[in-house]
Amino acid sequence: MIFGLLILIQQLIASLSHIIAKDITLNLPPILVLFLRGSIAALLFSLWIFFRKAYKIKIHQNDWLKIILLGLINIPINQFLFFLAIEKTTAPNVSLAYALTPIFVFIIAIFYLREKVKLIKLIGIIIAMIGTIILLSEKGFKFSYNGILGDILALTASLSWAFYTIIGKNLTSKYNPIYITGLTMIIGWLLYLPIFIFSDIHLVNYNISIKSWLQLLYLGAFTSAIGYAIWYYALTKIEASKLSVFNNIQPALTTLLSFLFFSTPITIYFVIGGTLIISGVYLTQRS
Repeated sequence: MIFGLLILIQQLIASLSHIIAKDITLNLPPILVLFLRGSIAALLFSLWIFFRKAYKIKIHQNDWLKIILLGLINIPINQFLFFLAIEKTTAPNVSLAYALTPIFVFIIAIFYLREKVKLIKLIGIIIAMIGTIILLSEKGFKFSYNGILGDILALTASLSWAFYTIIGKNLTSKYNPIYITGLTMIIGWLLYLPIFIFSDIHLVNYNISIKSWLQLLYLGAFTSAIGYAIWYYALTKIEASKLSVFNNIQPALTTLLSFLFFSTPITIYFVIGGTLIISGVYLTQRS
């Protein structure tokens, strides 16, 4: 029950992140947004590590390379490409790319984690993905020459999230998952610093509004800190492929939130797509 609630919270956080990220990149360049988001997350995790004395946890020498790799995947690749993609293409296109993450995780997990190939699991993942496509199709996918770069970036970001999940699976089983999340966030931010420093973006040139600061606080504290920590904690409880399929719930949650807060009407796309998503997730968990 508690585990299910945590997953729901994580998916709610992620669902709002797509909306907030799209809005803030209309006012601020993605490179700056990611720098500030990463700064907030890295600071929060540094404080947690210091006060919880998590730095006393001994990391095996061979695992440090994996942690550094996860840091590289985390911010300089996954989050950076996500922000670039959401600036260049539509939100439904980005959501569609991330709907493919469970397939990526399923394939990689077979070879890297030696997860068993179960037909019912594969069917569940495919059903959930189809449900996501149906739900998102109401908003319309736009594939154009100008937006194709954004679509490619979104697919690459989705694939990198699959690797972040798979590689992190063994590490979270060996060490404290929050500590590992924190290390990957701090290292990722440090690796991203050269990209920001050598860009033409300068913080002093932007008058950041209170609204934008609140959005940055959400992306840094809730998405990158709480959301990522829950994700790695969940990896200690279930298989990577079973966890990743929950990502398909995000579009349905976004639609539901729009209905609750903005009175957006519930359509047949939501009913059919949502039903298939829930059915697919259920089948995957039962496998």
